[in-house]
Amino acid sequence: MKLLVFEFAVANGLNNPSLTLEGQCMLEGLLKDLNNYDVDYLIMDNSIFDYKSLINGNDCNPIKIVDNLTLWLNENIVNYDACLALAPEEDFNSYYLTKIIEDNNVKVIGSNSDAVLTCSDKFQTYTALKDKVPFIKSNKIFFSELKDYKTYFNTNSVAVVKPADGVSCKGVKIIRSYSDFIKASAHMKRLTKLPYFLLQDYIDGISISVSLLTNGKTSIPLSCNLQNLSSINGNLIYDGGTVPFEHELSVKAESIAKKAVDSVDGLIGYVGVDLLLDEENGEIYIIELNPRLTTPYIALRRLLNFNLGYAIIKSAYGELPVKVELNGTVTFYKDEDQLIIE
Repeated sequence: MKLLVFEFAVANGLNNPSLTLEGQCMLEGLLKDLNNYDVDYLIMDNSIFDYKSLINGNDCNPIKIVDNLTLWLNENIVNYDACLALAPEEDFNSYYLTKIIEDNNVKVIGSNSDAVLTCSDKFQTYTALKDKVPFIKSNKIFFSELKDYKTYFNTNSVAVVKPADGVSCKGVKIIRSYSDFIKASAHMKRLTKLPYFLLQDYIDGISISVSLLTNGKTSIPLSCNLQNLSSINGNLIYDGGTVPFEHELSVKAESIAKKAVDSVDGLIGYVGVDLLLDEENGEIYIIELNPRLTTPYIALRRLLNFNLGYAIIKSAYGELPVKVELNGTVTFYKDEDQLIIE
């Protein structure tokens, strides 16, 4: 099997470490996992990005591209049997790239475009799952209807706003008044091409994720992970995490995440589910689903009793691991332009 692997930021030559660091680290790990496969991966030829860490430590073949990623894929994807893409939901990039792969009859090692679209718009995800799993209440706010939500803050002293097509914590803000809401919406309008964003009820709790593998019919949880989030002037920032995260609600969180993934047709391969643990009330709420590799992958590949890269490929062909075991704990965090792994 001739396999193409690419990571969106690296393939487009983006050079902002704060935006590209996690993607680069995931790609490095994936190439090491797939060292014995016939793998090509993409790097941008005109980028000043240092690719030495990608090239060293694996036998995969780097392909330098000079056009943008979309143009290159449209012209060259037919030369491959399968493709594993690491791309963000932001601006529906993951959806459009998955469509290109599908439309050229190349095997997608991951979720199909319909599932990616459902998860790329966080309100679509909420609508699809709110009656099946506990989900944080979300309101779809059109920029033309801001005044209609003035009364919302009469009963809700704290809320959260976020882009409907955002990734990580980009644009996520805690607000405490209608005035904050208006200011945040102005910022939101610069972040999204959609005519709306999300207003969510605020619940104090522990931010976690669950990493799963799915073959499109059933899924298995790999781990429950702690997310380290901080807040600066109400803006949420993702600082790293710990894998695995052991908590009295971890098993329940994995069960809820599994039910969510199994409820969305077309989710395949690695999926990350973000959740919130409300310790005070013993409740768990889903925040969103990520139909792609997420940062805990860099820890999981070191801890699991099997090669996670291989397992992702096998899951796309229907096979899931029989046994999941984790040996140890990994903590990771950002330090300027580095991702420190302990």
